[in-house]
Amino acid sequence: MSNGAVTDESVDVDLPSDAFDAFRTAVEAIDDGDVLRFEQLRASRDGESVVVETDEERYVTDGEAALHEVAETHTALVTNWYFFERVVGDYAPRRGFLRWLEGADDATVEERYAALRDGDTREWGQLRVRVRITERGERRYDVRHVDDAAADDEELETYRDPLDARRLVKFDDDGRYRPLKTAPSLPTGWAFPELEPRAVYETVETVYPATVVNWHREREGALDVDHWRETMERQSGIYGVIRTWDRGEGHEHVNRVAAACCDDSQCLKRREWEYDEDTDLDVDGGDGVFPCREPCSLVVSAARKWTQLEGEESRTYEFELTPSEKEQVEAIIDAVADGRTHEIREADIYDGANRYRTRYLRAKLFDEDGNLCGVPTEPDDSIEE
Repeated sequence: MSNGAVTDESVDVDLPSDAFDAFRTAVEAIDDGDVLRFEQLRASRDGESVVVETDEERYVTDGEAALHEVAETHTALVTNWYFFERVVGDYAPRRGFLRWLEGADDATVEERYAALRDGDTREWGQLRVRVRITERGERRYDVRHVDDAAADDEELETYRDPLDARRLVKFDDDGRYRPLKTAPSLPTGWAFPELEPRAVYETVETVYPATVVNWHREREGALDVDHWRETMERQSGIYGVIRTWDRGEGHEHVNRVAAACCDDSQCLKRREWEYDEDTDLDVDGGDGVFPCREPCSLVVSAARKWTQLEGEESRTYEFELTPSEKEQVEAIIDAVADGRTHEIREADIYDGANRYRTRYLRAKLFDEDGNLCGVPTEPDDSIEE
């Protein structure tokens, strides 16, 4: 948001009749001693007169004409009140989100109007949300992928119905299903231009379900966090096995789960859950704008598999590798874990995870049964009949 000088021309908007009528009705309904307050605008009654105040001015009006003159003098304040009080409505998560989009906590109405004339933007995960103001003080919103920020609408598929986002975000750009809606794999090539306030909120919540609601709860100090242990204690059926994982190992296994699943490279939420209310994890929770209040279903499903795998007895296997081959195995694991395999060029044989280098390593070290260095997984497999 700009904090520079604001001219009358930069914040010039019309005063729609519906905005003024709503304002007049609201001030006429004020009881003596009560005050209508909204940002820099205040109104009260003094007998038959209406007192309108801003941070710098005070007006005592008698009659509709005088009140209209004051409202026209401060159209930004009046239309801003009308927009949030009458158009946006009382639903707190939606109102808080729309105010956040235009930086209402950090700038005056006049400063925001000046910035919104040309449009102002915020990022929500991989979404870029742009808001601009119309000559009537209304807001219009544009939602698209951050990578499409500079694209013209004609270059993208455009939509109006927020429910269309369900289909658009189901698969990534490579056609792979996205089981985790907050994974950093949002597809590109689409836009929702010229959305009204309720539609922009619904679009964002469709792309990233419950993120605005939980973000708002956190801002209000009311985010209910379910930590790892209490979440796992609720598991039953095939997932009940996870409860056995706490025996004897403390919470180191949960650190590994969080490192694997809850990193910014894997999920755009900011993890707020810990091992339990009194025990924090050692792994950073990430930098996302919206919080994660409990281990998600993907984490629970993965934890079930890891519980089974960690239940196996360890064995000692002996392999012979050259130093370069050891480093190559490490490079392959890193590339797969970080999702970088598609970035490694076929001609880049200096990268240990290069496809041709990996195929050469397999041809050299794997036997015809697929055993690394000819060493079977089960010792009994090496016993000849």
